Amino acid sequence: MKSDMRGFTLIELMIVVAIIGILAAIAIPNFMTYQAKSKQAEAKANLGGIYKSEVAFFSERNRYSGLAEIAWTLRGVASQRYTYRAMPTDSSGTATGTADVLAPGSGATAENTVVAANSSTNSFTATATGNIDNDGTIDQWHVTNSNTYTIDKDDVSS
Repeated sequence: MKSDMRGFTLIELMIVVAIIGILAAIAIPNFMTYQAKSKQAEAKANLGGIYKSEVAFFSERNRYSGLAEIAWTLRGVASQRYTYRAMPTDSSGTATGTADVLAPGSGATAENTVVAANSSTNSFTATATGNIDNDGTIDQWHVTNSNTYTIDKDDVSS
């Protein structure tokens, strides 16, 4: 053979392809987890908005209420991953009817929630429920009047 021929052998190319395949097998699941966690940030940010609206409503009316009465809405997003719920109250602070529901996310029905939305004169619980990775498990968060964010069912770790 000539000594001036250049290039890679088939074995060398196969080794490189195998290494790339191993790296992809390691990286893709981690990427999917990071992507799902970023979607959870949507729920936490929106629950923060609900919390602030509830606190402002409480300072004016001395009670907590549902999404319609506190005038909390989502803007600028065509489709949501989460369904948000908060319980409306009457003028005396007693919960009335069923929870206000906003932006139905995928797989987020009232039947598969863990913590129910609730409101009264001195407390509230607002929830965010959705299926962020299109599997059989939902993701649910809730916030309370003490500004505590809790994950009730984690779709990322399951």
